[in-house]
Amino acid sequence: MTFMNLSGDAVSPLYRKHADDPGDLLVLHDDLDLPVGAVRLKRGGGTGGHNGLRSLKERLGTADFLRIRVGIGRPPAGVDPADYVLTPPAPELRGAFDAAVAAAGDAFADIVRLGFDKAMTRWNAKAREDSKQRKAPPESPGGNILLAPGALSGGSISRKEARSQDDTEEV
Repeated sequence: MTFMNLSGDAVSPLYRKHADDPGDLLVLHDDLDLPVGAVRLKRGGGTGGHNGLRSLKERLGTADFLRIRVGIGRPPAGVDPADYVLTPPAPELRGAFDAAVAAAGDAFADIVRLGFDKAMTRWNAKAREDSKQRKAPPESPGGNILLAPGALSGGSISRKEARSQDDTEEV
């Protein structure tokens, strides 16, 4: 057991023992830059200020692992992002968070069934279509989502910290 900000400490020994390359690791994490409830798949990328992802990158020596990103939206003006991710979601957003958890599970099932690239194409196209059809989500007064992948997923639980424009900047 470890803190989210030290995810790399927990994942690194398992990764070194069981993975042949970064594509063998699937990380499930929250994302401030996605609207509440959105689910997107991504291969590699930066840490975006997410300290759990930063820890993984540092300990693994790469950020090229696979990702299921779950949107938690941005905090309202004046709310510290670190406080935002540690606060339970507002009641009016709980349904969107619950739906996102279910959708992340469905995305994982598609990855297993179709392979990552086909699942990513499907989910990201679906996300674009969904965003065209829906109104902007309500502004969140605060909240966090905790996603716990099953033991077979090879995933990680992550939480978003305050986001800087520069991945190297501590906030």
